[in-house]
Amino acid sequence: MQNKISFISYKYILGFFAIVSLALMECKNNPGKTAMTVKDSTAEIYTCAMHSQILEHHPGKCPICGMTLVKKENANREISQVDLATLLQPTNSLVVSSIPVTTLKQSAEQIQLEALGSIEYDTRFEKIIAARISGRIEKLYIKYRYQHINKGDKVMDIYSPELLTGEQNLLFLLKNDATNTVLINAAKQRLLLLGMSSGQLNQFIANGNALLKISVYSNYSGYVLEAGKMNSTPMQINTSATTTELSIKEGMYVEKGQPVFKVYNTDKSWVTLNLFGGDNSFVKVGTPVLIIPETAPDKKFSAAISFIEPFYRNNNKTVTARVYFNNSTLNIPIGSQVKANINTTTKVNEWLPQQAVLSLGLNKVVLLKKGNAFIVHKVSTGITTNDLIEITNGLNNKDSVAANAQFLMDSESFIKVKQ
Repeated sequence: MQNKISFISYKYILGFFAIVSLALMECKNNPGKTAMTVKDSTAEIYTCAMHSQILEHHPGKCPICGMTLVKKENANREISQVDLATLLQPTNSLVVSSIPVTTLKQSAEQIQLEALGSIEYDTRFEKIIAARISGRIEKLYIKYRYQHINKGDKVMDIYSPELLTGEQNLLFLLKNDATNTVLINAAKQRLLLLGMSSGQLNQFIANGNALLKISVYSNYSGYVLEAGKMNSTPMQINTSATTTELSIKEGMYVEKGQPVFKVYNTDKSWVTLNLFGGDNSFVKVGTPVLIIPETAPDKKFSAAISFIEPFYRNNNKTVTARVYFNNSTLNIPIGSQVKANINTTTKVNEWLPQQAVLSLGLNKVVLLKKGNAFIVHKVSTGITTNDLIEITNGLNNKDSVAANAQFLMDSESFIKVKQ
């Protein structure tokens, strides 16, 4: 029995060697066929879209999933042009591919910047109501803060001993020295300079009795605020201040020239916009801007940058730009928040398609083509607009990079950047 098993094993061994010998003879007699299989650049190879390990020289079905095989163009030729040293490079520093490439584009691009801001009083039209004489406030006609007044409205009545003395001097001259026009005119002029109007002057001369108090009228229209309570723009004051009592009371004394009230006209307003550091260089005086109030989007209006403040405000890392506009018809409330779309044009810069640059957190990289392979290359970037990204450093006009960096990026290993 043992001899029989040994004979069978010996027979199988002889058969195996016979098959190997025939295969070697076939390769020796037909060397061109083997070379065609490996090196012929015109050979057609078909593969499965789902299983790339399946390679066939004829159309058919995938033996794993049954999908139709697709033609793989010039596969043998591409691989044969890459040497072994290249293929052995680690995947986190180099990858072999023949995807489309792109180069730097030099052009000036239209960009649209967004900024946030608010509506404020135009302080260029801030007016002051001051006391022209010293005296005691007999009556106030301003009842609350931010009360609206019109030009010619009475603001307060003041009792002034100085004014009363001037009136009595004029009446004395009119009664005892009516022909002395020089002194009489000088006395009248003094009263006018002290704040008395021509009508009041004629009234007390006609009555022959001195006025014990003089009325102060507003020469401006707008909203009134106490001069002593205004250290910033009105929109920065707590809204509860509009319902509290005035600090100026009847019976208080005022000095000659003392500011008593400030008047703000909402018909003349401006928009303050906060520009971040990267946007400052693109915004100039005269740059077109579209203002969209958040409380009234239907009241959006077009304007232009009127002024850019040459400093940073306290505890603020943005530059403030102003847009002057006429608010008489829009009637947008002071303090309203707005959004602005600023349209401008960049200088002639160098750009790449946005998908050609990959962000690795603090670093931006491209896939730079070197021969038949791509390597990770760090670049410095600027703004992004119109699906383009500005390249400020790291590339020149002769460099070619992968048009789609993400296509080549391996999520686990191909992300290493040389510092």
